[in-house]
Amino acid sequence: MLRAKNQALMQMQDVPSAVNALQFFANLQPSIRGRNVYVQFSSHQELTTADQNAQGRGDEPNRILLVTIHHMLYPITVEVLHQVFFPHGFVEKIVTFQKSAGFQALIQYQTRQCAVSARTALQGRNIYDGCCQLDIQFSNLDELQVNYNNERSRDFTNPSLPSEPKGRSSQPGYGDTGGMYALQASGARPVGFSQMANAAAVAAAFGGGLPPGVSGTNDRCTVLVSNLNPDRIDEDKLFNLFSIYGNIVRIKLLRNKPDHALVQMGDGFQAELAVHFLKGAMLFGKRLEVNFSKHPNITQGADTHEYANSNLNRFNRNAAKNYRYCCSPTKMIHISSLSQEVTEEEIVSLLEEHGPIVNSKLFEMNGKKQALIMFDTEEQATEALVCKHASLLSGSIIRISFSQLQTL
Repeated sequence: MLRAKNQALMQMQDVPSAVNALQFFANLQPSIRGRNVYVQFSSHQELTTADQNAQGRGDEPNRILLVTIHHMLYPITVEVLHQVFFPHGFVEKIVTFQKSAGFQALIQYQTRQCAVSARTALQGRNIYDGCCQLDIQFSNLDELQVNYNNERSRDFTNPSLPSEPKGRSSQPGYGDTGGMYALQASGARPVGFSQMANAAAVAAAFGGGLPPGVSGTNDRCTVLVSNLNPDRIDEDKLFNLFSIYGNIVRIKLLRNKPDHALVQMGDGFQAELAVHFLKGAMLFGKRLEVNFSKHPNITQGADTHEYANSNLNRFNRNAAKNYRYCCSPTKMIHISSLSQEVTEEEIVSLLEEHGPIVNSKLFEMNGKKQALIMFDTEEQATEALVCKHASLLSGSIIRISFSQLQTL
């Protein structure tokens, strides 16, 4: 499984069998879980497990275990892994990282006997009910090198190690992606979103669970939006709306279908939030259709708008707080990043073109001015958000979100 590319390699018993399979699907469109898939010959002659897990030696006992977590619905941290593995012996070191096979960890015991005991007891078990299944092999490494004690690596024999310097991968030698989702476009530098930082933020925001109707298992990052009003929509307005639910990588309006657009989110969970909360929302007189796209990403080109490095992406900071505020469009919007000099009249004047304002309140919290504005309908509030988020008011770039408050 090449999870990072949404692809798989399958080795048949012989060449005629592979030819038969390819010819069969040439006349029949195969689909898996409702998604069309495409079959072609690979340049590889044979698959080997050594290519997939160079750090695993399989069944030859060793004191270091290579652990892969399958069906990971909840965040797995060094602390969680230590709680699971320490009952079987003294755990000296833990390193976690992201690879094409999924989230993995290397766990070093004090003795080989402890590692054998842990593998025997835990292989195939779930950390949480129904998810986070452990797939455990013996590693071929002799000693783990841990440079920092933080949420991704820990040396329990040396608690005085520093936490990692900001902006550096903690253990670049073990993982092939350093714990980052790499969203690589041709000719562009890769932009990373930390999967585990995201998972921790999700857990903090939703109390370890997920909003009703959100599975947390989606891996498709690109969303197809249809039934847009082509006379009033543009890429920046779509960014303002979809960035409530996650970081935006790029957006493309489909010129051959002017009421359609593709939006590539930072990861599959953020895309699922956008689909869940925006499906059926009203904007500019149209009811939006929001679904997952068959395209895994948007190819960079002259007709795409790039947002991966935008300072306006909300989830680069305070991700847990932003997840907590995710909801369907409401009649009430919350405005922050206001200047200390702004007045309630200036705020109302900026927004009233989008519909009658039922109520408004300007207040101060932790020394910062904020405002709540209530419109007559959800559509009016949504229009105000997509048109006025990140606009300049009284010398400050304002930030607008939906509020879950019912009244002022």
